[in-house]
Amino acid sequence: MLNRYRTDHTVSPSHCLTMQTIEAVRLQPGQVRVQNHFIQITAVMADLMTQHSGLPMLPYALGAPLWGGAVGTVIESAADLPVGSVVTHMSGWREETVAAAETFWPVPIEVLPGAEYVLNQGVTAYHGIVDIAQVRKGDVVFVSGAAGGVGSLAGQIAKALGAKTVIGSAGYDAKVSYLVDELGFDAAINYRTGSIAPRLQALAPEGIDVFFDTVGGDQFEAAVQAAAPGARFALCGALAGQIDGGDAGSPRLDIMTAIVKQLQIRPFSTVHTPDQIQAWNQHYGLWLSEGKIIFPHTIVNGGLSAAPAVLDGLLRGKFRGNVIVRLDRE
Repeated sequence: MLNRYRTDHTVSPSHCLTMQTIEAVRLQPGQVRVQNHFIQITAVMADLMTQHSGLPMLPYALGAPLWGGAVGTVIESAADLPVGSVVTHMSGWREETVAAAETFWPVPIEVLPGAEYVLNQGVTAYHGIVDIAQVRKGDVVFVSGAAGGVGSLAGQIAKALGAKTVIGSAGYDAKVSYLVDELGFDAAINYRTGSIAPRLQALAPEGIDVFFDTVGGDQFEAAVQAAAPGARFALCGALAGQIDGGDAGSPRLDIMTAIVKQLQIRPFSTVHTPDQIQAWNQHYGLWLSEGKIIFPHTIVNGGLSAAPAVLDGLLRGKFRGNVIVRLDRE
């Protein structure tokens, strides 16, 4: 349950959440009861706790359970969806949920290595890379926040589409190595160890063609300086502001440089259409089977009580890839 969350970022999200035990409700016709096994934790959840997030998503309400991606098993059914079905849905942050059967979607466990693989942020990454940035064969692509849930898939998708060079940024040396050695990025930068702009320009001497931004701040500013003429910027998030507060996520735009280079700056929303979801799903299983991408993720054990601290850790850059909490008790 959400108590409050201050927009000045001086209070961690975990301090605003309490757990409650409520009495199980009886099923109504057309409903099912699902026991959740995994829930997804994403950075946007901190923004949804604020009173005026400005996001085109349903904000979290005071005194109400949070929502988010989850995977579970139907354990009771008063609908056509049979007991034992493995499903995904958006009623996370709880051990069980009861809702109309049509709000749950079967998990294609026959084509995925595990049911938790459905809890990915690939739709956002795919839409941003394909539709917004329009990555083409031979492009040089820079991805900020590349070790996160969206960025780690965005870089791999760019490579799968034929990008010549994919450069990522991350906040720790271990994550930099992870991007190159495990995810197939061509190069990566630790943004904490010095100015980004000269290192980015050295890695892309002819300029970057695409910038996929999840961070904002000085990484956006560096990308403007390193951009090739006509470069496409896909703005997905501003994690710097979520972590540091204030205007850390609001970069200074060198307008004259942007004009001279004719940069195309394209912010986009993470509320997706059925067509966008279908487009990602058509490629996801195939690319996994072909070895063109891997699903970068971290599973944290500890049950529902661990989830608030996991969200804190995610915002501090503690985890790699998509972050998932396992609810099943040991």
